[in-house]
Amino acid sequence: MEHKEMVKRRMNGYALSSFGKSLNECNIYEKNTSLAKALIEEIVPLWKESEKKFDGKKRAYYLSSEYLMGRALSNNLINHNIKNEIESMLEEMGIHYDAIEEAEEDAGLGNGGLGRLAACFLDSAATLNYPLTGYGIRYAFGIFEQKFVDGFQVEEADRWLKYGDPWSIRKEDERVKITFSDCEIYAVPYDTPIIGYKSNTINTLRLWMAEPLEVFNFEAFNNQNYDLAVKEKNNAENIGKVLYPNDSNDEGKLLRLKQQYFFVSASLQDIVRNYKKTASPFDDFAEYHAIQLNDTHPTVAIPELMRILTQEENISWDKAWEIVIKTFAYTNHTLLAEALEQWPVRLYKSLLPNIFDIIVKINNQLMEELEEKGIYNSAKYEYEIIQHDSIKMAHLAIYGSKSINGVAKIHSELIKDRELNQWYRIYPQKFSNKTNGVTQRRWLLQSNPELAGLFTELLGSDEWIVDLSRLKELEKYINDENVLKRFLDIKHRKKVQLAEYIKKHEGIEVDSNSMYDILIKRMHEYKRQLLDAFNILDLYYKLKENSDLDFVPRTFIFGAKAAPGYYRAKTIIKFINDLADLVNNDKDINGKIKVVFVENYKVSYAERLFPAADVSEQISTAGKEASGTGNMKFMINGAPTLGTYDGANIEIFQEAGEENNFVFGLRVEEIEEIKNNYNPHDYYNNVPGLRRVVDSLVDGTFDDKATGRYAELYDSLLKGANWERPDRYFVLRDFESYRNAQQKINDEYKDRINWAKKCWMNLANSGKFSSDRTLTEYATEIWDIEKEQSL
Repeated sequence: MEHKEMVKRRMNGYALSSFGKSLNECNIYEKNTSLAKALIEEIVPLWKESEKKFDGKKRAYYLSSEYLMGRALSNNLINHNIKNEIESMLEEMGIHYDAIEEAEEDAGLGNGGLGRLAACFLDSAATLNYPLTGYGIRYAFGIFEQKFVDGFQVEEADRWLKYGDPWSIRKEDERVKITFSDCEIYAVPYDTPIIGYKSNTINTLRLWMAEPLEVFNFEAFNNQNYDLAVKEKNNAENIGKVLYPNDSNDEGKLLRLKQQYFFVSASLQDIVRNYKKTASPFDDFAEYHAIQLNDTHPTVAIPELMRILTQEENISWDKAWEIVIKTFAYTNHTLLAEALEQWPVRLYKSLLPNIFDIIVKINNQLMEELEEKGIYNSAKYEYEIIQHDSIKMAHLAIYGSKSINGVAKIHSELIKDRELNQWYRIYPQKFSNKTNGVTQRRWLLQSNPELAGLFTELLGSDEWIVDLSRLKELEKYINDENVLKRFLDIKHRKKVQLAEYIKKHEGIEVDSNSMYDILIKRMHEYKRQLLDAFNILDLYYKLKENSDLDFVPRTFIFGAKAAPGYYRAKTIIKFINDLADLVNNDKDINGKIKVVFVENYKVSYAERLFPAADVSEQISTAGKEASGTGNMKFMINGAPTLGTYDGANIEIFQEAGEENNFVFGLRVEEIEEIKNNYNPHDYYNNVPGLRRVVDSLVDGTFDDKATGRYAELYDSLLKGANWERPDRYFVLRDFESYRNAQQKINDEYKDRINWAKKCWMNLANSGKFSSDRTLTEYATEIWDIEKEQSL
């Protein structure tokens, strides 16, 4: 009771001091801010104590260009173990908790799995009492807010900070200066607490905001040159405006490069500054610091730390390199050759000439080492960091790191055997696998409290919240029809909740008694949302021809954003929206199938989608998806996977059994065998129904508003485009196999108890896919850091 009253008093105080009115007079956004401010006041002292317990201990630092954090309120209340109390308090005050929660904007700091993985790792580290600090950029507008206009994706500014961010604290006195060839700017840190679940660890996510040295040029303003008066301010702030700005020309590329160097330099300066306060010798730097590069975006950290050590701390080159190589580790997140980041030499020379000189020296050093290993002349080429006027960031990351890991078993093997084989041959000890994971606190306890409650009841304990492997004990209920029916009841409840949310936000009515078939992930050709859409159109045609088709009513749900400059991906979004318009408005279909493309897919939407899914669509081309984490979120919520042998799907099949999932499509080795002779026309002409759905792109079935985009997509499948082979992601080749798997799902879904058993075996065997397991592997096998529980 005393705690409730204290929080109420603080809320009222913040309402008065921040908004000039009583809490009762505040709108819901102001009430949300007042609550967050009241809670942060009690968290800060605990946060400071938590920091102290790691003094003198080795710490890990996570450098990531994105953190897809989602909303903070519920996550913090759950982990701080006060959610029920705060809900009760708000009810006493006449405030609906759901309304307070909905008033919080999603933190717009990420796009896909890479950013969400980073967020899960932060949660796991704090829960497990490991010292892990996240570093990134405080983007003013995130990636973008997605709108659909005539089916086309339109990007608008994501104003996630329009009501402020009460969970972060500005640390003005800890700003650092960043130097580019054309300017100097400040990086100002904003710290957000990362609260461990019922632990006494509160770690930090430190995000840097770009600000000018001179906010306002008064002389220029006085001379009536108003643009010049704020030019420095605007140029600095542009660095932190949006995540992944369009880089189709050099201006965009330079902005991205500025972003990368900006947050990396700020973070390393911060780390070095804090280390110098201990008065420890730099010889011991790596004994106290482990820095993880989350993909290649922060790889410039390697030459930047060399710059700091050699030019600012006067350490010899050889000693500095020894420190660097012991400090950094690199996570590879892609098997797409075009996604292995490269930078034009001219941009580095122009913007970061000092850093470029260091990269040249690192490359020369590498060439000498290769000769010592017996690799000479042209054989050295495949290792070069600087090739054909490009800087290969993956090569720099590998050479400058002690550890390189993939994020699923197949991904790690493909890295070693194919994509980065030359490096594995000379540095086999550096390579390992760390299969991704997700935090069950957000994706089960928070998102699906009904199912979480059932687990706790059946297990007689809530230990699964910090040890997901305990779910394995649920297998003993596999033949208990009462338990299975309770599971199905919970699933239906989550489907009803999602249907209500979709009706409110999309204006579309969906049948909660239909099967929910969900594909939610970043829009990319290799993820093959187009394959799903082609199957839906084929099913539509079959229903038009035979209204008595034996078919379980199905709702197909998509959620995805396409990068603003990725026009083919945006064309696929348009196609799916046009497909939805065709299907949903055809009275002959009568609701047997419904297509929903949710607008502005984000974490808070995902928290409703994963628990409600009947089918988890994981249909990427084999060998292209590094891991995936959405597949794991579906799994822990009891949805069987419809998927290829790709990424972590394979490990899901191994854990839960292929018989409890639906496998289809080419495998990696089969693709290797056919790729040079593959002709999509063989399938276009011979697979029943396929020509009709592909031709819909150009036969007038759909209207792309004279943009020519549908014709370009059609050509990419049958003719190829520029340097591309036709149908390079084997959509047409896998179509029939996918359609057969969908038919099998249709048939097996009818037996509700048998279907529930498949769901149950998935969730009971999901323990491996907790980010707690993954984070522990990083902590013990790469970072060599220890837990510290006592304060």
